[in-house]
Amino acid sequence: MLRLYRWPSDDWQSIGAEIPSEIIWVDLLNATDEEKQFVERLLGIRVPSEESLSEIEASSRLILDHGTLYLSSPAVRHTEDNGAEITPVGFVIGPHVLVTVRFAELPIFDDVGKSIGSDDSLENGMCVFTSLLEAMIDRGGDVLEHLGGKVDRLSRGVFKGGLVHTKRPVRSSRRMREALENIGELADRLAKARDVLLGVGRVASFAGDVGSEWITAASKKRLEAVSKDVISLSDYETRLSDKIQLLLDAVLGFINIQQNELFKILTVVSVVGVPPTILVGIWGMNFKHIPELDWSFGYPLAWLAIIASGVLPLIWFKRRGWFD
Repeated sequence: MLRLYRWPSDDWQSIGAEIPSEIIWVDLLNATDEEKQFVERLLGIRVPSEESLSEIEASSRLILDHGTLYLSSPAVRHTEDNGAEITPVGFVIGPHVLVTVRFAELPIFDDVGKSIGSDDSLENGMCVFTSLLEAMIDRGGDVLEHLGGKVDRLSRGVFKGGLVHTKRPVRSSRRMREALENIGELADRLAKARDVLLGVGRVASFAGDVGSEWITAASKKRLEAVSKDVISLSDYETRLSDKIQLLLDAVLGFINIQQNELFKILTVVSVVGVPPTILVGIWGMNFKHIPELDWSFGYPLAWLAIIASGVLPLIWFKRRGWFD
């Protein structure tokens, strides 16, 4: 899909050899080869592929070639199962026109596109690029706030005894498993938000420095503000990451405690069961001469000895505080 902003018609094939001065933003969404060739011919640029935009090296994401900036940054798109995936976004910035290359629907692009017709401050493609970065930062801040609320709720559930139920170990194990799944999901979402913030910070700083020859003073200040916002959000993200790590350590610690309780129960059962087993084994031997066989009170005495041999270890464990 090819969108030309501030151009009254959707028929891009009617445009001649030169791009009209009204157009300041060309948006390519899963563009066809024909659309890519049209943009390359019209603007004299190269449209990067998805593979090149996915490169992680800074030298591949931040390029100045013959006065044109080729930048790329990751963005997060929502999947059908309410998940989140990283998708690359490319920015090709010239003195007047911005070309964006993306492969997924991103609401922030639609929001900025709707404001182009009424926002007179968007003088050229660099202004649009700055607005897109600001929208990505705002979206990143909202995501971090949402993740922070989830982390706080999970923290209250973990540290206020909501996971451990000694009387119902099955339910407690299920809750611990759910807590681990939630922690893993939060860590994954936070890692994606970190990648987006890092990418936005890099392209904002690079564009502000390298494109200073034709960037407006207002756009330069806005890019500097974006860089400062990235630093503040990165600090908040670091705090959330530390808190998630604390929650992970706490849940794993509770799991170890629960395992120790189970081993304690097994230890008590085994110790309590050993003395009666020994006595029963002795009196169950098939020897001809066993003195207790001729005792009239031998049977109740045997029962008393067996019961006492099981109760005495329980009393010992109780006095040692194993049942507290």
